[in-house]
Amino acid sequence: MAPDWREPRDRLDLPRQPGRLPKRPQWDAETFAAFAERFARFLGTWKFIGYMTVFVLTWFLWNTVLPSDWRFDDYPFIFLTLMLSLQASYAAPLILLAQNRQADRDRVTYEQDRTRTERNIADTEYLTREIAAMRNSLGEVATRDFLRSELGRMLDELDERERRARAERATE
Repeated sequence: MAPDWREPRDRLDLPRQPGRLPKRPQWDAETFAAFAERFARFLGTWKFIGYMTVFVLTWFLWNTVLPSDWRFDDYPFIFLTLMLSLQASYAAPLILLAQNRQADRDRVTYEQDRTRTERNIADTEYLTREIAAMRNSLGEVATRDFLRSELGRMLDELDERERRARAERATE
C-alpha cells in the first residue's frame, strides 16, 4: 500500500484532532459578575438618568428641529425605541446577575453570622456552667464571714474556760 502524503486534516475518513478545533472563549465568571454588578449600580444612579435624558433629548431635537436631510430616524422615533429596547434587553440580565451575586454574598454572610452566633451561644453556655460550678464550690468553702464568726465563737469558748479555771482556782 502506498503511503498517504496528505495532511490528516484533509482526510475525511479521520476525525479531527482535539487540538485542531478552535478554542471556545473562556469567561471568568467572577470578573463578569463584578462587571454586571458595577453596571447595575450605575443603572441605579442619577448620573445614568441624566445621561439617558440628555441622550433622548438630543435624539428628539436632532430628529425634529434639524432639517430633514440631517435626520437619521425617518420614522417617528422607531430607531430610538429600538435602541432603548436593546439597552433594556442587556440591562435586565446584567441586573439579575448582580442580584444573584449579591444573594450569594448575603448567603455567605448569613452562614458566617449563624456560625458566629452558635459559637457565642456555646461560649455563653460554657461560662454559665463554669459560674454555676464556682458557686457550688464556694458553697463548700469557708468564707471570710464564716471564719470570723467561728473564730469569735472559739474565742468566746476560750474566755469562758479561762473564767471557769480562775473561778476554780479562787475557790481552792
